[in-house]
Amino acid sequence: MEKIANVLPQLLKTTIPIIVFIVVLLAGYIIRKIIFIKVTKWAQKTKSQVDDIILDSIKAPFIIWSIMFGMYFALAVSNLPQNVTNISGKVLLVLGMFSVTLVLANIAAGLIQAYSRKIEGVVPGTSLTKNICRIIVLAIGILVILNTLGVSITPILATLGVGGLAVALALQDTLSNLFSGFHVLMARQVKIGDYVKLETGEEGHVTDINWRTTKIKMLANNVVLVPNAKLAQAIIVNYYLPEKEISVTINLGVHYKSDLKKVERITCEVAKEVMKEPDGGVPEFEPFIRYSGFGDSSINFTVILRAKEFVDQYLIKHEFIKKLHERYNAENIIIPYPVRAVNYEQEDKK
Repeated sequence: MEKIANVLPQLLKTTIPIIVFIVVLLAGYIIRKIIFIKVTKWAQKTKSQVDDIILDSIKAPFIIWSIMFGMYFALAVSNLPQNVTNISGKVLLVLGMFSVTLVLANIAAGLIQAYSRKIEGVVPGTSLTKNICRIIVLAIGILVILNTLGVSITPILATLGVGGLAVALALQDTLSNLFSGFHVLMARQVKIGDYVKLETGEEGHVTDINWRTTKIKMLANNVVLVPNAKLAQAIIVNYYLPEKEISVTINLGVHYKSDLKKVERITCEVAKEVMKEPDGGVPEFEPFIRYSGFGDSSINFTVILRAKEFVDQYLIKHEFIKKLHERYNAENIIIPYPVRAVNYEQEDKK
């Protein structure tokens, strides 16, 4: 009995902190379950993306916070030495503040991503802007944590200033790409989703601009990585500026004996049909043709149509050529083969 009496207080000292930890953890789980179910239903009814971004950012950390609160209260009721309790409390405080900083960084990056799609004038939501936003929030959070622990941040800032100069000299190429990326973003001459063509011939949709390179996805499903510094200096054709609509030109030729008025009328009729049928056509646009010259075997002209964006021109050309060929055959309009004449008299004199 004496042994049991001696062991029982020791067991209570050990089990009470464990029980407190489990109770707090379960309470946190239940609160999370109730709150998130109700808040999620409310967020689904709202048009704003802010509540969705906040919910997604704190779902996972909420469990970690419950564990940390459980450990904190368990330490409070334990009989551990005071110095151990103090150190453990500070560690939990630092971890808690750091986790909150991570959540705020993710929320800030999410807000930039969401509102950059809606508002034309804000900073574009690329990897570069989101990562820089996270770094700024994390840096502020770390400075706050150090200040909370009683660490003077003034010498740290001075050291970072001197060290930053050395780093800048060592990473000239990297920083050149970084600031060039910012220049490209702020100038807004190239944006995510734009279809561009480089002076070296590569062309495709811009999918991302990060701290070093710009990713361009080509129509062949390949990705071209262009250093930001070279992109800022390159000659670029942006097919989405000043607007996405693009003129589609098709060069043709008809026989010299053709009725050119009839050719113009029929060609424009077919072009109008094509403008209305494919998804990429511009129905309100009035197609037209312009005769350009007398060729070796045909009278040449150019048909001008219009597409909603660059990649739509391929389907428009495809449909136009099919329909025009069929209509020309029905109207007896001849597209002549290339003809070459041999001057036999000139050949005999040689």
